[in-house]
Amino acid sequence: MISKNASAIILLPSSFLLSSSLLIAMPAHASSDNIDKAGDILSFAIPAVAYGSTYYMDDKEGREQFYYSFATNVAATYALKSVIDKERPDGSDDDAYPSGHTSRAFQGASFIHKRYGLKYSVPAYIGAGFVAYSRIEADKHDPVDVLAGAALGMASSMYLTKSYQDDQLHVATNLSPDYYGLSVHYNF
Repeated sequence: MISKNASAIILLPSSFLLSSSLLIAMPAHASSDNIDKAGDILSFAIPAVAYGSTYYMDDKEGREQFYYSFATNVAATYALKSVIDKERPDGSDDDAYPSGHTSRAFQGASFIHKRYGLKYSVPAYIGAGFVAYSRIEADKHDPVDVLAGAALGMASSMYLTKSYQDDQLHVATNLSPDYYGLSVHYNF
């Protein structure tokens, strides 16, 4: 069971990172550059908070699961980028599919979710959603790229992470060239 102090510690860094990045990114007339920079920061901050939570909780098993989940996500993302030559919307290169920023952010958010519970991961999911938005706004990806990145990031954590408590959420993905599917089962 996660203590009240643990929940505050896990939520506060995520909430602080999210709110400060959003404030930086969205002044009265938010520029695309600021949104892009905030998305870049959050794409690393969310997994960093997820990793840091394993130290706060003195959760060596969770830390090992984070390593596997993160490494699998990065390897799968860059393997797909090298195999699938999809040009970015801005024409800068052919590494658009899937979005690495988005997969990294959703891996961190999903790790927190799977390991410690949904209520602790809400700020991280909001931040990950912002990262996906920032990649589209920066003209680096289209919606298919960020959806694939999100699915990949979530799948790596959901498959390779065990719940700190009882496992009530089961997620399965189905990714094929013509179909993208996600099955969610929650035990009440």
